[in-house]
Amino acid sequence: MVFDLVIAEPIDGVIVIAIVGDLDMANAPRLREALIRVVAEATTPRVVLDLDGVGLLDPTGLGVIFDGVKRTRSRGGDLALARVNPVVRKDLELTRVIEILPAHESVADAVRSLARFAP
Repeated sequence: MVFDLVIAEPIDGVIVIAIVGDLDMANAPRLREALIRVVAEATTPRVVLDLDGVGLLDPTGLGVIFDGVKRTRSRGGDLALARVNPVVRKDLELTRVIEILPAHESVADAVRSLARFAP
């Protein structure tokens, strides 16, 4: 399956990363590298992961998402999830991740949820 990351221009200072493909052991390192770069370049990193195009989220991918949360929060920002498809949502619910890191229905909702972290 094709894997791609699309990093959009900031929306109100929030970086949106759209992920297409399986977020698994083979592809998760690419997201990790993107998150490291985005967080390093921001004063107060605020990141939305758009998961609409993710077909599979394995433990490695989940670990990268949590690493992104730790990185953003350690610099005074945060990370939010958006447009989580039903298959991935079920995984997030089963692992109870959704209780810690809510999934927003739209990218706009996720961006708004990060407004409180504006520099």
